[in-house]
Amino acid sequence: MEDMQAELAKLREQSAEFTKIAGKATDEAKRELFARLAEHFLVLAAEVESAISKVGSKE
Repeated sequence: MEDMQAELAKLREQSAEFTKIAGKATDEAKRELFARLAEHFLVLAAEVESAISKVGSKE
């Protein structure tokens, strides 16, 4: 379970970093790319969080 929590934290950190990069990007295509990456990593984090919740409810 700790490994899943660590991965969840990592995904959230990466999403925040992509959001930061998107905000600083001067090129529109790069800004959109990093914004999409940030959103994708948030979706992945939500899926991991859901899996953690399901595992936790079984214990």
